[in-house]
Amino acid sequence: MAEPLRIALAGLGTVGAGVIRLLETNAALLRARSGREMRIAAVSARERHKDRGVDLSPFAWVDDMAELAARDDVDVVVELVGGSDGPALALARKAIASGKALVTANKAMVAHHGAELAAAAERAGTALKFEAAVAGGIPVVKALREGAAANAIGRIYGILNGTSNYILSTMEATGAGFDETLAEAQRKGFAEADPAFDIEGTDAAHKLAILAAICFGAEVDFAGVTCEGITRVRAEDIARADTLGYVVRLIGMADLEPGEDGTTALLQRVRPCLVSKGHPLAHVTGATNAVVAEGNFSGRLLFQGAGAGAGPTASAVVADLIDIARGEIGAPFSIPSAEMAPMPRAEAGHRTGRTYLRFTVADRPGVLAEMTAAMRDAGVSIESLIQQGRQEEGGEVLVAMVAHEGPERNVQHALELLRGSDSFTAPPLSMQILGD
Repeated sequence: MAEPLRIALAGLGTVGAGVIRLLETNAALLRARSGREMRIAAVSARERHKDRGVDLSPFAWVDDMAELAARDDVDVVVELVGGSDGPALALARKAIASGKALVTANKAMVAHHGAELAAAAERAGTALKFEAAVAGGIPVVKALREGAAANAIGRIYGILNGTSNYILSTMEATGAGFDETLAEAQRKGFAEADPAFDIEGTDAAHKLAILAAICFGAEVDFAGVTCEGITRVRAEDIARADTLGYVVRLIGMADLEPGEDGTTALLQRVRPCLVSKGHPLAHVTGATNAVVAEGNFSGRLLFQGAGAGAGPTASAVVADLIDIARGEIGAPFSIPSAEMAPMPRAEAGHRTGRTYLRFTVADRPGVLAEMTAAMRDAGVSIESLIQQGRQEEGGEVLVAMVAHEGPERNVQHALELLRGSDSFTAPPLSMQILGD
């Protein structure tokens, strides 16, 4: 049997502790599957004496995590610190420069600096692995890089954030409002004390940028992701969607679009959508992630599972360690970095589809005529319209519309025509409709 794989572990939060437990619990299985013993040599974290529920005494403690990369008794560095820059990035750069393999669960770092780190790893002849950075325990990175490698992927999309999905599916089940459900999610540990990254779509955008790079061979372009979160979704929107045969989900989607000059452009966006109840994603509830890839020969592929948590994320980290123990390096983003090029950003306006629109308006004569006139002037055909009954004299009224299939730019033009009108008591909400 080969020499042990010697591991340095930076970050001892729930995932770091989970990695230690997994390596201990499944030691014999991992040795049989990888052909090597996996042995932690050194660890580092902010607080040395914090009780993490695991025994750290067998491992060398390093106060400055950057020093992990320089140790002679380390083959691979596992970075579980988080953050797109700062200590995590410094450690990643130093580890690769020292010829150490790097395993990370840091989606923000990969989304912002993945191209740089991949090129450095290839030059150093070492591995960069980040299965745990996307969708927790779902092996979607490996599946796309290897299992679906024979396919041209036409589109990649899915539910990429468990917190948002928990909130939306709970609102759907209970009829409760957004603020109330968010507070419950925080009490139960499904949402952070500061949930902005999750509910505003940033977390999902990090993951989408990584998936798009793997699928389409483009440089990671997080800045090119159009992002809209779920904070404006109301219980009434979810009820209207249900009446129409849909559920509301935060969807990250990327695909290739023909550019105006004949080139190919990349469209990446995260936004709440109405999902047909006949679509597999409509049945994904709770803090679960699901990813759909559409291959030209495989057809639709669905990957679903726990998107976070100590066990699932640790599972993804150790799966990467098994690959490294076997000597499997490969291009981090499925093709060599030199062949990954910046891709123009696509405009969504020419895309066609059906749209859900919700208006919060003053209860007075002529408002509905104002809205329908704007739709007419912008070339938007109204398929259905639901107006909530008056709650109190002079109060606000909710009006929900579904627009027939048409260019998205027409809907945006209609909303521009209505911008600034004193008939509206809140900005309109627009959500694309994802069919079967």
